[in-house]
Amino acid sequence: MPTRSLLLATLVATALLGPAAASPQADQTLSVTTFVITGRGWGHGVGMSQWGAYGYAQHGVTYDKILAHFYPTTRLGPAAVARVNVLLIETRRRVLVSSPEPFRVKDGAGTVHALRAGNYDLDSTFKLKLRPDRPARRLPGPLTFLPGKSPLWLAHPYRGSLVVAANGTSLSVVNSVALESYIRGVVSSEMPHDWPLEAVKAQAVAARSYALAHLRGGAFDVYADTRDQVYGGIAAETPVGDEAVAATRRQVLLYGGKVASTFFFSSSGGRTAAVTDVFANAKPTPYLVSVGDPYDTYSPYHVWGPIVVPATAAAKKLAVPGLFDLKAVPASGRARTLVAAGRAGETTLRAPDVRRALGLRSTWMTIGVLTLTRLAGPIPSGTPLTLTGRAERLRDVVLEQRTPGAPWEPGPPLQVQADGSFAVDVTPTETTDFRLTAGPSKAGILRVRVTAT
Repeated sequence: MPTRSLLLATLVATALLGPAAASPQADQTLSVTTFVITGRGWGHGVGMSQWGAYGYAQHGVTYDKILAHFYPTTRLGPAAVARVNVLLIETRRRVLVSSPEPFRVKDGAGTVHALRAGNYDLDSTFKLKLRPDRPARRLPGPLTFLPGKSPLWLAHPYRGSLVVAANGTSLSVVNSVALESYIRGVVSSEMPHDWPLEAVKAQAVAARSYALAHLRGGAFDVYADTRDQVYGGIAAETPVGDEAVAATRRQVLLYGGKVASTFFFSSSGGRTAAVTDVFANAKPTPYLVSVGDPYDTYSPYHVWGPIVVPATAAAKKLAVPGLFDLKAVPASGRARTLVAAGRAGETTLRAPDVRRALGLRSTWMTIGVLTLTRLAGPIPSGTPLTLTGRAERLRDVVLEQRTPGAPWEPGPPLQVQADGSFAVDVTPTETTDFRLTAGPSKAGILRVRVTAT
């Protein structure tokens, strides 16, 4: 690892502390490091940017052209699948299935039983009270609840049937539903219902294609949450969403005769990402490449930050002891990896893993570093002391100081060198706190304890 100065050589061998405290190191120094992170966009960055689709629609671009831009080399075609099975509940002790109208249940032996309107509380014994004048009967599972004149309820109303299966003492529930009804419950869960119709149409086709490209088969096809895409049933349906689904009925994007894997996300920051730059072991895909996204400027997340992260907190989340530096690679644009420098040297981390660990909006990031260091131990009042440190990839860095309980005020001016290092002399007459700032970002506090002479 390159050595920038004597200070850096010292820091490589020591753990750096967060903003609230500092402690003696092996070389008898105290240090505090803070990362200041800014970035662009929100989401993994692959496929269609929803805010970009919004911007294109605002400029009169139709949904088919929006899709062609974000998924180049694909074409619109008909869906071959008409029904999907959506996992609503994975493991639960009890479920409550209900309907305001009479409905039916088919047991595991294929026998269909009539049910009165009302609530049916189930556990893994599958005992149901089929008639009010007779005790509950245990039915062979799985149980498929079939709607009558009204949709079935499972906390919320759902179109189609509900399949309840038991695995030991827990229950799972799968909604078997027509493809178009499923998409009605997805579109306005994934995109605001008051957006332009052409953007919502693009979302409908992308959602339909994504679902059919990721069918699992077996007990269920897709999850009802962000492991696939959010599905809220009838409660999530909206007039605009329904219109978009009807206008694009059974349309999907195809590539090479197969349904395209149409990833989508919120905001690109100005350019989408290639699938190989984001997902581990992904193969190059002609329609999941990086494309410009000029109208992402509508997004409130087009630019985000600064986010202040103490190095000690980042060290724990990234499992890099003594973390004192974090560099995005490449240094500009969407990062593929990050190089974390800590007590044991440098570690290369995948950018999506860092994004998740630190709770960042995207992998398009710039990471500034603020470090402040002093010799450990108290000093007599009026004794000169040199503070050293680093201020990298940040502008307008200022040293501030205060005595405990007093307001912050500017300290001595800093002369930051080309490599980001600096040294500044202070002469505190009483215990004093010091910190670095960069615009609105406040770094961790380094306290100098002063004793009476």
